Amino acid sequence: MKLNINNTFSKELPADPNRENTRRQVAGAAFSYVTPRIPSNPVLVHVSEEMLQAIGLREEDKATEAFLRVFSGGEVLEGTNPYAMCYGGHQFGSWAGQLGDGRAINLAEVVHNDKRWTLQLKGAGETPYSRSADGLAVLRSSIREHLCSEAMYHLGVPTTRSLSLMLTGDEVLRDMLYDGNAAYEKGAVVCRVAPSFIRFGNFQLLAARRDTENLKKLADYTIRHFFPNIEEGTKNSYVQFFEEVAERTLDMVIHWQRVGFVHGVMNTDNMSILGLTIDYGPYGWLEDYDPDWTPNTTDAQGKRYRFGHQANVALWNLVQLANALVPLVEETKPFEDVLESISEGYHLKYMAMMRQKLGFEIERREDAEIIDTLEETLKATETDMTMFFRNLANLNSTTETDEDGKFLAPVMDAFYQPDEVKGELLKRWQKWFDSYLERLKEEGISDDERRRGMNKVNPKYVLRNYMAQMAIDKANKDDFSLIDELYEMLKKPYAEQPEYEQWFAKRPDWARHKVGCSMLSCSS
Repeated sequence: MKLNINNTFSKELPADPNRENTRRQVAGAAFSYVTPRIPSNPVLVHVSEEMLQAIGLREEDKATEAFLRVFSGGEVLEGTNPYAMCYGGHQFGSWAGQLGDGRAINLAEVVHNDKRWTLQLKGAGETPYSRSADGLAVLRSSIREHLCSEAMYHLGVPTTRSLSLMLTGDEVLRDMLYDGNAAYEKGAVVCRVAPSFIRFGNFQLLAARRDTENLKKLADYTIRHFFPNIEEGTKNSYVQFFEEVAERTLDMVIHWQRVGFVHGVMNTDNMSILGLTIDYGPYGWLEDYDPDWTPNTTDAQGKRYRFGHQANVALWNLVQLANALVPLVEETKPFEDVLESISEGYHLKYMAMMRQKLGFEIERREDAEIIDTLEETLKATETDMTMFFRNLANLNSTTETDEDGKFLAPVMDAFYQPDEVKGELLKRWQKWFDSYLERLKEEGISDDERRRGMNKVNPKYVLRNYMAQMAIDKANKDDFSLIDELYEMLKKPYAEQPEYEQWFAKRPDWARHKVGCSMLSCSS
């Protein structure tokens, strides 16, 4: 097993001189060296073949003892010094101070086909930033992260990736719902992969500590390696950098809204500086179209990170990043201008995305009202978002609405309680379909052409929580077959794939209130 190692973060940025793996405040450093914990009996559960090739390994490498040891944490790659990054962040809107990689350890950076990848183990043991935790992860959360990382990539959503999923052979004590009922679960390690895992919080912590020297080093490093179109070292470069981070971040959220994804924990320490979806904890997809839904039990009351609020949270987080970068520019107005511009731009991008979902290629003034009315009507009865938009593509544009509701036939399967669609609600749907069908006539394209376009942006298959939970339940019995099946299906989420038709279905009743299917905690 041979990798082209080319470390930059640990070579170009200041290291913590203290090599002891003790919980502590770390100042004047971007990271601390730490060695992964050796697992007792590692077992390979699953590998992403795509990421295997992306980092320069061959298919036969995954079957080697070296692969098993390295990506479970049992062996350190020759010539490398693993490390955990130091960062801070706002958690649920409050400044939390130093946080850092509490259960993530960066193994190395590799370069293959002119692409840089950082290899990071999640769940491989404690670090100086683990606080009161053990730095370990359990199988259930690791399955969710591994599958979702790859599923999001194939949906076209900017994301970190996952190379491998391993069982460690160790038991890990977890209180899943923070209700005092801790239990032992199977331990696991995921190897996450991304060009970089730098977060908003890396900049925030240095700024909070008034460490402008290292703040500048981090900003210059990030620009040099990941924003090469920007000339580093000038005040304007930091504004340009912020503008590009802001654009990428809001583009990412647009994709989340397009596919119905809810991150669940949009703390600033969970925001990638590259605009990638990072840290798959209590995430979920909308089962019914409810903008106020959040999958996170910790957020059940405040609903700060609910589906419909994700763009506002992203903007709030960007304000915090801007505040961290101000010391490098010594004025706030350039950042304020960027924030105002991207805030206005987000609405335009959202409208463009919704037009695509509805099959509109031409921009019309009435589109805003059609979209707003649809979103309000979708909330009126429990309606599966994924199925509604996917099946809407099957509507015949020559359809005439009627008081019997037959015009709803293409989307009827999306309603959880179809018997509720009557009376005043049926009239609302009839009115909306009248306007929608009239609008389609302006497009001047065939139904087949419109259907093909809509099916490129409205996925048929997403990783619904109940599906992941079924895979987890099987895996806990040492049956990993459903992990393989879901992984293969989710590589082609926009294709019909009739062999997987059973997964194009509403959430079953048994999953409505089941732990892991409706609400999840941050517990790993």
